[in-house]
Amino acid sequence: MTISVGDTIPQATLVKATPEGPDKIEAKDFFAGKKVAIFSVPGAYTPTCSAKHLPGFVDKADELKAKGIDEIACTAVNDAFVMAAWAKDNGASDITMLADGNAEFADKLGLTMDGSGFGMGKRGQRFSMVVDDGKVTQLNVEQPGDFSVSSADHLLGQL
Repeated sequence: MTISVGDTIPQATLVKATPEGPDKIEAKDFFAGKKVAIFSVPGAYTPTCSAKHLPGFVDKADELKAKGIDEIACTAVNDAFVMAAWAKDNGASDITMLADGNAEFADKLGLTMDGSGFGMGKRGQRFSMVVDDGKVTQLNVEQPGDFSVSSADHLLGQL
């Protein structure tokens, strides 16, 4: 079943790269007590993700925070080291990179896709959402191949 507005974020383990190494983060703990704008990309360093999706959130970080967002996060079915390098290469210091290397989070959200036709295997779908203290208040899932409703601009318009 796909997550919907009003649902609680499921329990899943995500990983964040830190100077001390990979740090496991429980999704329920990460989203507790704050308002988070999170977006999912099919993969770090992929064309649309690198040219449009991540840069949009980097450019609009201050505007999102001015609208009440406490933290901006990005997730992808990549490892924490790739996510950290991608953030560094894109000046994304205001974005918390959450690796979903085993697609556990995407699976539990019901938002996976089959990228095997491109040699990518199981991936998370492209989406954005706002999660307020663990509850989904906005959810924008892209149709395959599209990039419009999961953009930072679209999400800003919903706040």
